[in-house]
Amino acid sequence: MSASGKSASLPPFPAFAAAGLAVLAIVVAAFAVGKYPVSPADLLRSVWARMTGADAQLPQAVEIVIWNIRLPRIMAGIFVGAALAAAGAAYQNMFRNPLVSPDILGVSAGAGFGATLGIFLGWPLEAIQVIAFACGLAAVGAVYGVSALVRRHDPILVLVLAGIAVGTLLNAGVSLFKLLSDPSSQQLSTIVFWLLGSLNGISSRDLASAAPLVLIGLAPMALLRWRVNLLSLPDEEAAALGLEVTRLRLALIVAATLATAAVVSIAGIVGWVGLIIPHAARFLVGPSFSRLLPASLLLGAGFIVAADTLARTLVVIELPLGIVTAIIGAPFFLYLLARNGKEQ
Repeated sequence: MSASGKSASLPPFPAFAAAGLAVLAIVVAAFAVGKYPVSPADLLRSVWARMTGADAQLPQAVEIVIWNIRLPRIMAGIFVGAALAAAGAAYQNMFRNPLVSPDILGVSAGAGFGATLGIFLGWPLEAIQVIAFACGLAAVGAVYGVSALVRRHDPILVLVLAGIAVGTLLNAGVSLFKLLSDPSSQQLSTIVFWLLGSLNGISSRDLASAAPLVLIGLAPMALLRWRVNLLSLPDEEAAALGLEVTRLRLALIVAATLATAAVVSIAGIVGWVGLIIPHAARFLVGPSFSRLLPASLLLGAGFIVAADTLARTLVVIELPLGIVTAIIGAPFFLYLLARNGKEQ
């Protein structure tokens, strides 16, 4: 398996049109279902009224559900899914390995450690988000620093192994905080729920703090999308074509880490998105990163919004988002492995 392997794909315009329409349908469905259903007609009337200043003639409860509850949650799902999927596509291309994901360099483990520390110390939500974001970036910085000290081995392999080691150490710290937390209070349950990921309770203020960081992280990926294709070549061949491999890889790592840490800091750890969505996008539009990136953004956004809708509607209590993505992602990944094995 290679990140740039052959795959069935559609022409770009039909593929992106289908993905865009699917995301739009998922968003409308996400507004519609829940304890307080909102019909597409009511949603359209409310949006039109906001755009024109007219009176939507809807109950105030419906307006509150649309604009104060559903909209921030759906927008958060779009940003979380797009960021994790884009980061996954970038990591798989730069490491030439379709089995890596955004947390391979320890960003999720670092953010999890920071959030667990903040919850354990009883800090307010805003402080927890800040320390989760900072620890996610610090973890990747530590991984890159360790790999820079080892020069006699393959730099990609050293980077991945350093990420595994640092991630394991941070996860041990998370386990220690869980062990020391007070089970009679909400401390332990809050830590566990955060580690499983959730969009519940994300406010417009949270979204406003994370969205700019996500966009800053996505911008270099979009601007460098043509050069990223060359990273699928061996480093010597890419360098012979004039590519500054080390600088490009570092820029992508920083960009992907920034976007990932931003969404993990507000939504917790949501697994499988950065691993499986780039595969689905690659099957849809092919391996070229210039098409893979926008396809991953669309599919990732739609996937998280759909998964979150299932999380809050499948059963009476809300399921953690990470459980739903794992239930969907693990079988899909096994299918990919079986399909790839048959093709070889």
